[in-house]
Amino acid sequence: MADISWEDAFCGEGNNCYRIGVDGYGNSYIARSGQEDAYLTDTREALRQLIRDIKAGKADHLLDG
Repeated sequence: MADISWEDAFCGEGNNCYRIGVDGYGNSYIARSGQEDAYLTDTREALRQLIRDIKAGKADHLLDG
């Protein structure tokens, strides 16, 4: 597993919590809080857009599980 530095969890409405992180190479990661070993990775801009959509309530269905 990559050496990822995770930020504090962000919890939206409905208790959907996720964390974002970066590694020493500048790669970005996103995972559901408590499931950091099952992360997604992409460019920083792609993850920023996903976070914007989540905060706007456009992607809450992605966090249900």
